[in-house]
Amino acid sequence: MSFLGENHMSYRTFAGLGLALAAVLFGSTDVSAQATFTPVYAAPYRAFEQHEFGAVLSFPAGSGTDFGLEGQYRFGRGAWDFGLRGGIVDGAGTDFVIGVEGRLRVLDHTQADFPLDGAVVVGLGTAEFDSWILPSAGISLGRRVDLDGFEFVAYGQPTLFLTTYDTGDGNDTDFDFNLGLGVDFKVGEALDLRTSFAFIDGPAEGISFSLVWVN
Repeated sequence: MSFLGENHMSYRTFAGLGLALAAVLFGSTDVSAQATFTPVYAAPYRAFEQHEFGAVLSFPAGSGTDFGLEGQYRFGRGAWDFGLRGGIVDGAGTDFVIGVEGRLRVLDHTQADFPLDGAVVVGLGTAEFDSWILPSAGISLGRRVDLDGFEFVAYGQPTLFLTTYDTGDGNDTDFDFNLGLGVDFKVGEALDLRTSFAFIDGPAEGISFSLVWVN
């Protein structure tokens, strides 16, 4: 197992570093993951060389929400890649949502120590400027699989959320947890189909489908 291509370390050592890094990022709002209250989670890999863009259809659970429709754009900056996502969530009314996301690869698998690749994923976003995720932080763990040219990535992403809501009488703050699971399929040279869903009662529960063009 390697950490950003450096020295080998044990699984316990990496786990401690990963949790510590997540805790540090959770306290930061400079960059940000599940930023728009929709169940869109991230694989531990950067799929593009320059940038990617696409559309997301989601079906968030709870709160009378029918569906979400968003556009997204992502680009790389050094070891990080960053994304912008925004659109509408429709239910009893139509809410505008917007968020920014960041992902940092922190783990490369090895056959001997640990079979998964990993990335820290963080996020910041709002719905109608009344509800805020300030911020979210998770660790995406997964693996790319190639079956005679049929390629996909399966992953899981436990994520913590700090959310605030305008109740009309002031702000209410919640600390929540979701477990996001996803499978990303490569369906063309420059086209990905990405699916994810989440359960456990948190702010980004439900299912989503994304079509993404990568460059």
